[in-house]
Amino acid sequence: MSLKQSHRTLSRRVGYNKLPQILPVNRRSYAQAAAVQDTRPPVALFGLDGTYASALYTAAVKTSSLESTSKSLAALAEVFKKDTKLSVILSAPTLSLSDKSQIVQELQRHMGSVDKGETVKNFLKTLSDNNRLGILQDVCDKFGILMGAARGEIDLTVISAGKLDGKTLQRLETAVAKSEYSQGKKLKVVPKVNPDIMGGLVVEIGDRTIDLSVSSKIAKMNKLLTDTL
Repeated sequence: MSLKQSHRTLSRRVGYNKLPQILPVNRRSYAQAAAVQDTRPPVALFGLDGTYASALYTAAVKTSSLESTSKSLAALAEVFKKDTKLSVILSAPTLSLSDKSQIVQELQRHMGSVDKGETVKNFLKTLSDNNRLGILQDVCDKFGILMGAARGEIDLTVISAGKLDGKTLQRLETAVAKSEYSQGKKLKVVPKVNPDIMGGLVVEIGDRTIDLSVSSKIAKMNKLLTDTL
């Protein structure tokens, strides 16, 4: 999907007349276009956040700034992890133009100098202009999915009741990599904490889930007791 097509898709889904272009449109002959690198996202994403993430991916490929864009969004994702209220602030309908401008500048500061060609800077302005800064965190997540697919990676999500140390995560990664679950692909470990599982682990890889949590065992025991009684 070209960037121009992405804009059309966004316009249809979001309902505004025109999405400001992240990149200038260059006219190319058919022969030149055929020789250009495929700018289509590696997987199809859905939802408004997926649409924006896909448009950003296309823009980054066109400007040869895919890796720097990925690093910039990873930096922004860390900001959201450290400040859990940020997403709520960005979604506030009362933000003025001045507020949004200051927020974009602050986000740029957190990215540092890794934003090659200012692709992410232009993208943040697009989100700001269209009152969509509130979906930025989800866009960061969706862009990570696109990058993982482009690199041939598969997410290995490890959910635990408490934070796991690096050595434990590495042992899990090694074990899964040697199993059929890895599908021969490079694993990207995504640790998550969910106190509700009470203990044990829930491991998600691709479309498979291995539930070794205490809460799951208790649920099975309760069902067994209920069926017996």
